[in-house]
Amino acid sequence: MPVVGATKLEALMRKGASLDIDKSKAKEITDIVEKKLYDLLLIGERNASYNGREVIWEADVPLTKGFLESLQKFKKLEEEVAAEDVLNFLASMPPLKYPLEAELEKKLPEIVGTLIYILANLIKEVAPASRKPSSEDIERAGKILDLTM
Repeated sequence: MPVVGATKLEALMRKGASLDIDKSKAKEITDIVEKKLYDLLLIGERNASYNGREVIWEADVPLTKGFLESLQKFKKLEEEVAAEDVLNFLASMPPLKYPLEAELEKKLPEIVGTLIYILANLIKEVAPASRKPSSEDIERAGKILDLTM
């Protein structure tokens, strides 16, 4: 089950970066977002272990200054990602060694929404003249996201 539905993804991409995506591109985008969410939680797991805890706190997840600024911009869009979709996605992944604290679990939809917002803006930077990103544009933006987060 995807971390966010195609209709919600289309709305976020349109509001976040004036991009029009079709349903055929939704899977490419959600695959990148899902991978990056899981990557963030894996690093959070490592950081919790370093700190001698067996629970992943929000502070363990490596959210950079730029990410936190994008989070505020995402919130201004007044769009929400369904917590149930995020939790269902995580349930389909290999389990993390440690559980997530309740506060972090509540923030997961905002983290996913921010990842979508960031990816949308990276796509816009990669292909500024196009409102409809190609698979190559999405792939390039995903590679940049991997290099920076």
